Amino acid sequence: MDEDRRAALRSRLIRNIDEVERVRETRDPLYDTLTARLATGTAASKLGISVDTLAPGRRGCPYHLHHAQEEAFVILRGHGSLRVAGELLPLRAGDVVFIPAGPEYPHQIVNTSDAPLEYLSISTMDSPEICEYPDSRKVYATARHAGGRFAHLHRTGDDLDYWDAEP
Repeated sequence: MDEDRRAALRSRLIRNIDEVERVRETRDPLYDTLTARLATGTAASKLGISVDTLAPGRRGCPYHLHHAQEEAFVILRGHGSLRVAGELLPLRAGDVVFIPAGPEYPHQIVNTSDAPLEYLSISTMDSPEICEYPDSRKVYATARHAGGRFAHLHRTGDDLDYWDAEP
């Protein structure tokens, strides 16, 4: 096999979590994470994987649930808590978390320690997807299609009648 072909295959199929650029995503006072989207630019089309490092005392994303996508989290370093279904469950390095789609397991990872918490976030990337945020009563609808992407975020309670504004 020639070197060009090997390099092309490696580029499409392999990522090293220590070599991917991380981006800081923050929103005071609760959210602060360094993240790298590992699957971007690879051959994967239905699988998303990120490596995330939460700052001490912070959260990675809002408390949410998915109606289509399944998620898994692999705790690589540190410890914290999984906020799930109204409970806080302890997490530590080596733990693997499985979150099925549906309203039974709204979830959020919280770094309850005084050291960084690093984990892999894995998602099936199913589309279309509906994501709910119980704390803020938001609903996010997304879908990928040949023409691009549809995305709409609204707050429950703003629901309209099916026939609203129709002629």
